[in-house]
Amino acid sequence: MAEIAIYAHVMTLNTTSLNPDAPQIFRNWGFWAVIMGGLALICVFAQIIGPMLEPKPSVGTQIGEIAGDIKRSAWNSFLGKSDPAPEPEPVSKWLYLAFAAPILGVIAIVLSVISGVQGEHRRYTVYGAGLGVAAVTFQFFWWMALLIAGVMLLVAILENIGDVFSF
Repeated sequence: MAEIAIYAHVMTLNTTSLNPDAPQIFRNWGFWAVIMGGLALICVFAQIIGPMLEPKPSVGTQIGEIAGDIKRSAWNSFLGKSDPAPEPEPVSKWLYLAFAAPILGVIAIVLSVISGVQGEHRRYTVYGAGLGVAAVTFQFFWWMALLIAGVMLLVAILENIGDVFSF
């Protein structure tokens, strides 16, 4: 009987000793789920907009370089030469956001599930899960759109390259 009382006393101390001065909202799993879901959405939008803000050559220049690379590669293959080794490029900081966004979205979903199991206010649980799912879904559809646009661009380049072996 004394062990149960000690166990109950320890449980009470553990749940209330987080920080008695902190507002109650900071102790909710759902609140942190909403924060993580919001950060995930911000990361998704930042990784979409961020690369567009960096200076790049014009589209015509980029397409011309791609077409020239394809032509050089075809000539090297035809003549039996090997292609030169590509130069490694530094990793862009936007690539880290591409990995962080879905991870934060999944963390928001997990925190929402914990909040729901704990019986916390339903609003935080739904908001956190909604933001997390939105971030993961939007990230997926964005990458699918980029993949489809890239394939369409590559097909257009290959169709319009003309005679590869003409001078």
